[in-house]
Amino acid sequence: MKITKTSLPGVLVLTAAIYRDRRGAFCETFNQRRWAEAGLPLSWPQDNFSLSKKDVLRGIHYQIIQPQGKLVWVTHGAVFDVAVDLRRSSPTFARHVAVELKAETGEMLWIPEGFGHAFLALTENVGFAYKVTDYYSPAGERTILWNDPDLAIPWPIDLETAILSDKDRSGLALKDAEIFP
Repeated sequence: MKITKTSLPGVLVLTAAIYRDRRGAFCETFNQRRWAEAGLPLSWPQDNFSLSKKDVLRGIHYQIIQPQGKLVWVTHGAVFDVAVDLRRSSPTFARHVAVELKAETGEMLWIPEGFGHAFLALTENVGFAYKVTDYYSPAGERTILWNDPDLAIPWPIDLETAILSDKDRSGLALKDAEIFP
């Protein structure tokens, strides 16, 4: 497992070794010993999985109650994945990092507590998996508007083409949102 730092402290790109042969491919997605050595979480009380069509945009989501760290990866297809620093006291507050995650290359993104998360499906069908460090809390869930001009995320899509849920369409502007201290 290769671990690469991003421009946001604590947000990491993890690249699994993929072993390919005529049958297909194999990769290790979790190894407790290696993760402990890297200082990554070892307890994952909940795993989630979503399927998305091309141009589906999900996020920017986070939980203010029971904050979650997330380890995300693509099982098939590709996404434009974004982490946003929502810690008001952080020197990188309101900055984001965006990476393209592709199933064929084995990258995963570690997003610590205190960050918002969003992704855009770039391929016809995307399988998106993630492990979280705490349980889902409907009372704690918050959504920031994905196209908030104060965040200036360079989404690789015509903004009129994005397929959004009602929750994502009605997210709050960062300046109006409840965020972390």
